[in-house]
Amino acid sequence: MRTVFSFYTDAAKIAFQSIFSHKLRAFLTLIGIIIGVASVVVVGASIDGLNAYVVEKVSKLLGVNHFMIARIAHVGNMTEEEWEKMIKRNKRLDWDDLDWLLNKCNSCKEVGAEADSRTDLKHDGQELFGTQIAGVTANLAEISDKTISEGRFLLPHEVEHATMVCVIGPDLREKFFAGVDPIGRTIKIRELPMTIVGV
Repeated sequence: MRTVFSFYTDAAKIAFQSIFSHKLRAFLTLIGIIIGVASVVVVGASIDGLNAYVVEKVSKLLGVNHFMIARIAHVGNMTEEEWEKMIKRNKRLDWDDLDWLLNKCNSCKEVGAEADSRTDLKHDGQELFGTQIAGVTANLAEISDKTISEGRFLLPHEVEHATMVCVIGPDLREKFFAGVDPIGRTIKIRELPMTIVGV
């Protein structure tokens, strides 16, 4: 036991003598170890933070915590024959289907609906071709994690009573309302005057 203790004591003395006789080398080695450990910790924390961000944002938009039901769901290019076949085969979704899902899906936190189309828009001599328009329920901002930079999103009673209001995107705002506040202004969509309530 005494021999083992003496061995470790001698080893410690030799180690300290080496350190103090080569102070610069010891200092640089210590700095290298500190930087190496700190780098590993920072990289690990960054990866964890990025993973949390991706799970929160991307999964909310695309997956894991919600699902979509569409009349036609397809990835990639579709031939005209495939399109016609799906149109004939697949049932058109309407408000009754939304009501059924609201009543039957007890585990669903939110249930919303969206109907998309495209149209050409004109405003004060300016034109925007092939603009995507969507009729949505008021909770779609929460379901799809939409960011409202100005104004607000649609309200439930506005959807229920088909109030002529809309939320526009940044491209439309830049094209038709550059340098002015679009909130409260009117834009015609398929000849229907819509009041802008948000961007």
